[in-house]
Amino acid sequence: MNLEKSKKRIAKKAKMGFQGYPEISIAYLGCDNESANEVILTFVADEGVQAMEESFKSESDAREDEAIQSAIVKMIERSEAKTVILVEGVKLNS
Repeated sequence: MNLEKSKKRIAKKAKMGFQGYPEISIAYLGCDNESANEVILTFVADEGVQAMEESFKSESDAREDEAIQSAIVKMIERSEAKTVILVEGVKLNS
């Protein structure tokens, strides 16, 4: 799947707002506000259930990494996530 198609699918799903569980949150982390070198996916199967996390790292900007964006789409599809939360901006790594 190409990069733009993946990004559009993620944005479209996130734009729908809360639709129930399962839920996936996507947060980008980086050394500065300009480039994200890590993505944290948080999966919550149901309310009150402990969240599971998966992370992806990239040498370049993870938001522009076709493999990472395609993997995120596949995880959304395979988990049958009803809700996708896309955290705005890039959080600074600690």
